[in-house]
Amino acid sequence: MVEASGLSVSRKLRREARIIGLLFASTTSMIGSGWLFGAYHAARIAGPLSIWSWIAGAIIIMLIALCFAELAALFPRSGALVHMSHATHGAGLGRIWGWMLFLAYVPVPAVETEAIVTYANNYLPYFIQPGSSGLLTVTGFVTCALLLGVIALLNLLAVGLLLNVNSAITWWKIAVPALTVIVLIASSSHWGVMAADPTGYRFSDIFIALPAAGIVFSYLGFRTAIDLGGESANPRRDIPLAVVGSVLLAAILYILLQVAFLVALRPADLAHGWANLTFVGHMGPFAGLAASLGIGWMATLLYIDAYVSPGGTGLMYLTGGSRILFAVGEMDAGPRWLTALNRVRAPWASVLVMWVAGVLLLLPFPAWQLLVNYITSITVLTYGLGPIVLLVLRRNLPDVHRTFTLKGAGVLAPLAFVCSNWVIYWTGFKTNSILFGIVAIGFVLYALHHHFIARKSPQAFGWRYIAWLLPWFGGMWILSGLGDIDGGAGVLSFWPGVVLVAIWSLIVIWLALRTAVTPAETVAMMVRMEDTA
Repeated sequence: MVEASGLSVSRKLRREARIIGLLFASTTSMIGSGWLFGAYHAARIAGPLSIWSWIAGAIIIMLIALCFAELAALFPRSGALVHMSHATHGAGLGRIWGWMLFLAYVPVPAVETEAIVTYANNYLPYFIQPGSSGLLTVTGFVTCALLLGVIALLNLLAVGLLLNVNSAITWWKIAVPALTVIVLIASSSHWGVMAADPTGYRFSDIFIALPAAGIVFSYLGFRTAIDLGGESANPRRDIPLAVVGSVLLAAILYILLQVAFLVALRPADLAHGWANLTFVGHMGPFAGLAASLGIGWMATLLYIDAYVSPGGTGLMYLTGGSRILFAVGEMDAGPRWLTALNRVRAPWASVLVMWVAGVLLLLPFPAWQLLVNYITSITVLTYGLGPIVLLVLRRNLPDVHRTFTLKGAGVLAPLAFVCSNWVIYWTGFKTNSILFGIVAIGFVLYALHHHFIARKSPQAFGWRYIAWLLPWFGGMWILSGLGDIDGGAGVLSFWPGVVLVAIWSLIVIWLALRTAVTPAETVAMMVRMEDTA
């Protein structure tokens, strides 16, 4: 029997992912290159206040994650983020969000391979251009492409085997950072560093560091459990637990790692201030500190981990991204061939697209930190939809049973949306100009295809449901341009900019609720999804 989506039951994804597999899938997505580099970059921006940057990042991401925890139980589907947008603002928003989610997922495996070769360059100086800020050589580019290929091949395994491989990796990824904390604090407790160069940073740098140092980037992986909803044995119970649990676990590790990094610094490392923090081996910060303290075995272990941690994260992000593409094809928001499965029912066509696109992205962003800024901004933009979807579904489906219900959603969901826009604002004008430019190009191409190639009606495009996107994206771009962060005009200083972003966010929420689909339309879309589950 052919279902509404055109997929037969025999071709569905395997439902064999369980709570530990889902928890570890999200955890390993977070504990990747972020912990290897984030503490170093955060210290250069915010000095000892960088500890509070990790705390602030955890709070912001937890607010967003709690919104998605409730939504995940309502959408136990692979590529659930695509389906959510369909249910509240129709197929038009679903297609646009599918494009944006793809842009958010595809660079992460690439940035993780860049992290691997950046660490490797400390003892094999062939991958990074000398004197550059981490720019790849031709050898480095080819190596990253090959590593991406290995990650893609692993994604052609059955999901149960894939998650078993990931679970083994995750135990290592938790143990090594925890051991790093213990060893560095025990070996060198320079607590006086907390008072060093107090004029070298500002309170506002706590928030500037969130995108710039890769802090928010380091927390973004909680969504992987959501992406595997269609392969979960008990999605309504396990996915919310996996989402919340992974954020808590990562937050504890990251905060302790920042403390360990700071107290392991020597006074000589700060001779030229926090902004110019440097030491031998800073291209592999934790390994370099361990070596400077004479802990050779720890440095070796960290160099090994520089392959395992980013590799595991890249593995899970390619998994999640391929499921997003699968959902795009399933919902007719993209080519149907994206739903093609191999003999173990892994989405091989979507995996191939993720690999090719990841290799191509290495060309315009040939350095770890360049990619991290972009990833943070585009991903948080996609996350901003979650709180809005939650508010719409609370209104349109008030009586639907929810296995997880967010208490105080009427306050916490708007706050989560405001926080997501703050992170975008703090990313700065240069990165946001690239971000909104790419989104605009995708939107225009989709509109041209819809109206002039497919020759479908304006009503089918869903203009009235997605009109609120223009003030959201356009307003954020203008505010970013008026701000004083990374290329902004400086008309708005830091705190007035923060206030205006919050006010504008609340206006956007009001517009989004006003233009959402009716309860009957939401029910109809949910029925269609149920038919293809």
